[in-house]
Amino acid sequence: MKKSLAAIKEEFQMTPREDWNQLFSVYDEDDRKGVRDFLARCRKQLEKDREELERLEALCRYEKEYSDYEYICGIDEVGRGPLAGPVVAGAVILPKDVRIPGINDSKKLSEKKREELYDVIREKAICWAVGYASPQRIDEINILQATYEAMREAISQLDPVPGLLLNDAVKIPGVDIPQVPIIKGDAKSQSIAAASILAKVTRDRLMVEYDKLMPEYGFASNKGYGSAAHIAALKEVGPSPIHRATFIKNFGGEN
Repeated sequence: MKKSLAAIKEEFQMTPREDWNQLFSVYDEDDRKGVRDFLARCRKQLEKDREELERLEALCRYEKEYSDYEYICGIDEVGRGPLAGPVVAGAVILPKDVRIPGINDSKKLSEKKREELYDVIREKAICWAVGYASPQRIDEINILQATYEAMREAISQLDPVPGLLLNDAVKIPGVDIPQVPIIKGDAKSQSIAAASILAKVTRDRLMVEYDKLMPEYGFASNKGYGSAAHIAALKEVGPSPIHRATFIKNFGGEN
C-alpha cells in the first residue's frame, strides 16, 4: 500500500536535505499528481539551497583570501546621511566555517529579515561590537571623522583583537591593525554584511526610541533621513537635540 502524501511530506520534513536524494529514489515511481508536484517542489528547494550556498561562498571570497589571519573582522557604518541621530559602526568577527543563509548588504534586506539576521549574527559571532558618534560630535569634527571615531570605538571593544579588518570602502586612520578597504564591501563580504546589519538594526531601534520622545519628526519611519514630512516638521517645529546642526542649515533649522 502506498504511503499517503501527508506521510511522505512528513518523511521529507524529518530527513536532512542532504539525504533527500535517497527519498527521491524511493518515490520517483509514484505516479500520483500530488506526489509528483511535491517532489518537484523539493527539487526546486534543493536547487535554491545550492544557489544560496554558491552565493555565500562568493560572499566569503575575501575571508578565504586572507584566511592566514586567525580573526578577520568586518567593519561597516550606518547613518552618515541622516539629518538627525548618531552614526553607528558595527564590527563583527565570524568563525571561518560559518555561512549565514540570507545575509547580504543591509540595504537590500527587509526590516524583518534584518531583525532575524541580527539575532543569528550575534549568536554565531566570535565577538561583535557597535560604536557611536553623537550628532554633537558629528557637528564638532565632521561626519567622516565621526564615522572613523565610531569605527575605532567598535574595534576597541572586540575580544579577541582582530588580526585583519575588512572595511566597507574606507581605510580607518589611527588603527594599527592591517586593513583591506573594499568598495561596496557590504555586498562582497559576509563579515562586512554582518557588521552592516548590526549597525543598521542598532541605529533603527535607537531612532524608534527617539520617536517616542519626539514624535513630531517621524523618526520611527524616516530614521532621521530627510523625508518630505521630516523636513516640513523641522521647518515648523525647529530642530531637536538630536538634529545635526551642520546638516540642517538649508532647511531653516539651526541651533
